[in-house]
Order: sequence, then structure tokens, then C-alpha cells
Amino acid sequence: MIEIARTARVSPLADIEDSLWGSLIAVGEGAVIDAFVKIKPAGGRGDVEIGAGVVINSGCVLYTGNGIRIGANALLAANCTLAPCNHEFGDDDRPIRAQGFAPSRGGIEIGMDVWIGANSVLLDGARVGVGAVVGAGSLVRGTLPPFCVAFGAPARVTGWRRAP
Repeated sequence: MIEIARTARVSPLADIEDSLWGSLIAVGEGAVIDAFVKIKPAGGRGDVEIGAGVVINSGCVLYTGNGIRIGANALLAANCTLAPCNHEFGDDDRPIRAQGFAPSRGGIEIGMDVWIGANSVLLDGARVGVGAVVGAGSLVRGTLPPFCVAFGAPARVTGWRRAP
């Protein structure tokens, strides 16, 4: 099911696929989803909740997987990937595609007022605290604390943002 708030702006060139498994994709008030953003139900039955005032820039891909929650006023720069799912691959006698998905690590949670830099990738189990900044090209696979500045692959805290 897809729910888009009345004041949200979704580009006609964005591609939001409805789930065949009943996952909810909800876009909050005043959120902006730019052209060439893809939201795809794949890898699980989790919901995608995009908070009020969130901006998702061109080229981002969000898989529903085990769920994504993006807090109010968060920003995703261009070409970010949010993949809250993992393939099994341990049986080398079977193709990876035939092995299904690994157990959930809890989906992805992005706090309010977060900035995710261009070309970043967030994996299942990623938690980004309120007010954090993730540098361009980073890989987030664990927890980043509130108001930190982090970058790298994997992302590591390199500094702190002053709270307003």
C-alpha cells in the first residue's frame, strides 16, 4: 500500500512500486522525492516510513526489505542506496539467488535532521542517530550516534556537529 501525504512532492519521474506482500510505503507531509528515485519492495516485508520534510534526491534506491524509517527533515543526497536485506550465500552447491534472504538485522533507521551524503550505502541493521552527518561515499552497517560526523567504508565517527 502506498500512502503519500497531501503536501508531499513526488516527481512524476520517481518510481514507487506497490508491494505484493502488503508492505506500507508512507511519504510524510512536505517530503520531496526527486526524479529517478526508486522505491522497490524486495527482500522482505518491511514498511518504508518517510517522515515529514524529508528530501530524497535523484538516483536514490530504497528497497523495502526489513523496513526503513526516515525521521523528519532528513536529507538523502543523490545516488544513495538503502538496502535493509541480505542474501544468503553459504551453500556453494546452490546459486545465491536460490538461497533466499538472511534473517533480519532490524531494517534501517535514520533519525531526524540527518544528512546522508551522495553515493552512500546503508545496509540492514544501520542506525543513524538524530542530527548526524554521513559523508559522501560512506558505507553504514552499524550504529552512528546522534550529532556525529562520520564517513568511510565502513563509516567511522570523525567529529561532532554542534547541536542547534
